[in-house]
Amino acid sequence: MQMTIVVTVHSYKIHPKYKKRFRVSKKFYAHAPEKKFEIGDEVVIYETRPLSKLKRWTVVAPTAEAPKAKVATK
Repeated sequence: MQMTIVVTVHSYKIHPKYKKRFRVSKKFYAHAPEKKFEIGDEVVIYETRPLSKLKRWTVVAPTAEAPKAKVATK
């Protein structure tokens, strides 16, 4: 798994009876030819042909992070 990253997607569902929200996670194994991603990076992936037993996704690019707002103190 040298060119593979694991992308975890979190979503929320609502329980049909109790109406409480709960978090559901799904893991995707994605092909990343460049080894420039770290744990915690957000990336964009797209579906491709099967590359191995588990890999069916390829990394397009990292998502652009929103610029941090600077707080001015007086």
